[in-house]
Amino acid sequence: MALSLEDRTVVVIGRGSGIARSIAVAASDAGAHVVVAGRNPDALREAYPDERFTTERVDLTDERSIEEFATRLGTVDHLVSTASARARGLLREVDQASVRLSFDTKVIGPLLLAKHFADRFRAGGSFTLFSGVAAFKPAIGYIGVAITNGAADFLVRSLALEMAPVRVNAVSPGVIDTGIWDSLGDEGKADYFEHFRTHNPARRIGTVDDIAEAVMFAMTNAFLTGMTLRVDGGEPLT
Repeated sequence: MALSLEDRTVVVIGRGSGIARSIAVAASDAGAHVVVAGRNPDALREAYPDERFTTERVDLTDERSIEEFATRLGTVDHLVSTASARARGLLREVDQASVRLSFDTKVIGPLLLAKHFADRFRAGGSFTLFSGVAAFKPAIGYIGVAITNGAADFLVRSLALEMAPVRVNAVSPGVIDTGIWDSLGDEGKADYFEHFRTHNPARRIGTVDDIAEAVMFAMTNAFLTGMTLRVDGGEPLT
């Protein structure tokens, strides 16, 4: 039987838009008290004006910030970290600082979250991290993204053992229609999406709701741990 989120505390770390917002809203709609957290709590308060949501500050690149965040929250039921800092670029363009920031945000940050929240989960609790399709299908220009996601994917399995019985899983999105692609411009974004839509087996681009549904499954399935849910339309198969 699936676990209920009614009256549970769900913490979602990330921006006030896109995937993080879809997860927060889905958890709230399921009856959870949702804490949204990130480096800019003022922006989060503007994004989540509804009193259903509580906003908090945490910087995943700063262990003291994480420790203080955990202390303020006390006990929680489910923790979700969607934060990322992508280190895109060809091998000859790789920048050490951007790769370090990528690891600090998506690998070391979640590791430190696990460290400081490990004893704060109530029975039936879970920790959901994010990997990404580049871990399973490397592409030229995405080496920094690929190695970060690969490390996050392995981190999940290690944490599932060390944090048991807290369940630890990851969600690995494919190409999802979020604002991150707006930098390509309208025409560039349309061409990019058309390429993936016509090549992946699902024959469409993913939505933030597709990812939120996977996170909800990870939080509520009491027998799921140490797994990466690849919600990518089958892209690595092509």
